[in-house]
Amino acid sequence: MKNLRIKLSIIAAVLLLASCNDYLDINENPNKPSEVPMSLLMANASYRTGDNIQSIGDITSYYVQYLASPNAFGSKDVQDATAFDETWQNLYRMMSDISDILKLADEQNSPHYKGTAQVLMAINLGMTIDIWGDLPYSEAFTGEYLKPIYDDDQSLYVVLTSLLDEAIANLSNGTSDLSPGSDDFIYGGDLAKWTKLAYSLKARYLLHAANSGDATPDDILAAIDKGILLNVDNGAIVYSDQGYDVYNPWAKVAIDQESAILDGWISEQLADAMNGTSYPVVDPRLPFMFSATDEGEYIGVPNGQGRGTGVDISGDRSVISRDTYYAANTAPILIITAAETRFIEAEAGLAAGNKQRAYDAYIAGIQAHMRMVGVDDADISTYVNNATVSVGADNITLDLIMKEKYVALFLSPETWNDARRFDYKYKNMTLPANLNPELNGNYIRRLIYPDSETSRNGANVPSVTLLDRIWWDEQ
Repeated sequence: MKNLRIKLSIIAAVLLLASCNDYLDINENPNKPSEVPMSLLMANASYRTGDNIQSIGDITSYYVQYLASPNAFGSKDVQDATAFDETWQNLYRMMSDISDILKLADEQNSPHYKGTAQVLMAINLGMTIDIWGDLPYSEAFTGEYLKPIYDDDQSLYVVLTSLLDEAIANLSNGTSDLSPGSDDFIYGGDLAKWTKLAYSLKARYLLHAANSGDATPDDILAAIDKGILLNVDNGAIVYSDQGYDVYNPWAKVAIDQESAILDGWISEQLADAMNGTSYPVVDPRLPFMFSATDEGEYIGVPNGQGRGTGVDISGDRSVISRDTYYAANTAPILIITAAETRFIEAEAGLAAGNKQRAYDAYIAGIQAHMRMVGVDDADISTYVNNATVSVGADNITLDLIMKEKYVALFLSPETWNDARRFDYKYKNMTLPANLNPELNGNYIRRLIYPDSETSRNGANVPSVTLLDRIWWDEQ
């Protein structure tokens, strides 16, 4: 109970915290990071990173057809060119706060804080690169530039791996004047778990880089060996049941739907991938991931087409629900999990020619995700032993790995990275109805830059279209 009160008081402070070192806030003094204690900055960064993950997931979940608009021509559904200024600004405010932690950690001889902050920077920077490409970074947080240059996305991936390598070294430092504790909303100051998180993130980014030949399967597998392999080590932001402001952000989407503000409707693509339509097996994770209809069925909405006539605002189609693992008030926002790490291992093992390792990791990934969401052991065994799932090492394929990873990463922004690397080749996935004509019959590959950037920093903003690819998607 005492720990809960401490957490809630920290959350209250986080809700009031505003960044003071952000080139987006041009009227603020960028040279006073010491005005905010490092512990409060860490609380804000570890907690608000969950908001950023959900914010991006709320965009990309339509692109990968986890979610669908209940109304025809939904902007995200049909992949319109949308600026998403708020998401950009929140990511940069977060990275600004993290840059303050890095400075303070050096000043206060606290490598443990520096290591956790470097991991948080890698999480937020990685998400930002993967949806926008080239970004302001080298000149973004110094307080010297109101119009920072855009760094090349491929060079920023070198920064990502360097951040994680340095974080691993800092987290293992035997001497640190200050260390995270209750101000850490991810692991509560458990540095061993932060280290595993760093290795799993490194494996994720190396997997992207391997698409362009900048990393090898062996590089990925070496990181996997030291990463998150058990659910107890999952990287996740925790939330509280003490009020709307501290609920999981997907719970707020579910609350909107409960209040007839239409949101969080499940795509036909995802529902059919799990309900026995696209594959000859019914997935026992269905009731743990989203709601059934009033008739007890799992039915989605076709992307871009809307729910159609005669479909009620509730009960006739599956939606995100607070009765499930992902959208309960206290549900975690997941950074990276044992399931994702295992599917990365499966893909890297297959690329390395080690089919047995690939197959074992594929099965382990399924089991880890099912246990995480709450499926009982008997149902796990029945599903895994189904002939269409339990195919044996000789028959493991990338298609099977990606299908199971698609289900296991429900609502994660990482699935859009997978979809682009996989060229959207999920079984029965089709372009949404009423697709944005600017895409010329192709799937979206990136976001356009925010209006706030083109108006304020236009000379440096790259000229891009929705079909231009992030560097690791160019091969």
